[in-house]
Amino acid sequence: MRWNRLGESALALGLAIAAPACGEDGGITGPPSGEGLAVLFIGNSLTYTNDLPEIVAAISLGASDDPPLRVGMVAYPGYSLEDHWNRGDALDAIDAGGWDVVVLQQGPSTLPASREHLVDWAGRFAERIRAAGARPVLFSVWPTDGTEAGFDATLASYGAAADAVDGILVPAGEAWRAAWARDTTLSLTIVDGFHPSLLGSVIAAYAVWTALVERSPIGLPPTIESDRVERITMSAALAALVQQAVAEAQAEHGGS
Repeated sequence: MRWNRLGESALALGLAIAAPACGEDGGITGPPSGEGLAVLFIGNSLTYTNDLPEIVAAISLGASDDPPLRVGMVAYPGYSLEDHWNRGDALDAIDAGGWDVVVLQQGPSTLPASREHLVDWAGRFAERIRAAGARPVLFSVWPTDGTEAGFDATLASYGAAADAVDGILVPAGEAWRAAWARDTTLSLTIVDGFHPSLLGSVIAAYAVWTALVERSPIGLPPTIESDRVERITMSAALAALVQQAVAEAQAEHGGS
């Protein structure tokens, strides 16, 4: 098995950018059979790059003796929640049932009009999600410009949406910011400066896992792997930095 090594410089020596699990022709993945929490991810390339849902599941596999999280995904390039609503695949997945939580993600939504759009469509999705017996989760991403103001605005938008639907907030963008505060050399994006590197996806995946299971990631193994995720290995120092950043972001901004 090929290893993806994340060294202390945080540069991934292997970069895996996954295609949408649902494919360009649409469709639904998951949940696989089992007893663990069933999590549906609805989003765009910020979710499907590096197959973040499967990294979340792999983290849960190595985290405890509890059944690992079971994940599914509906994601298309550049999609907003409104786009997903109009296409219908995400609604079909929700209505099919079997999910415990549904994670909603679109762009940073930093502008006032974009924030209103996020709150509006998160509310519409939340009604369908709760009708299907699940709980909504808002996956707060990171800004396109990487500025402090951008991070603040992104968090405010997703926080407003989470508050409006009484949902769980995943402060993934804030975990990035906390990681950068510890080491400004961390490479969390690919060359476009926005889409996540493998390390960026790992930090976001830790943030999702931490918010959903309400446990600290500190002390988890520095290696992440599963039948669907090639082994990702971090140095002990990098793993500690990442886990501490995620724990800080969750303590300050996460919750429901």
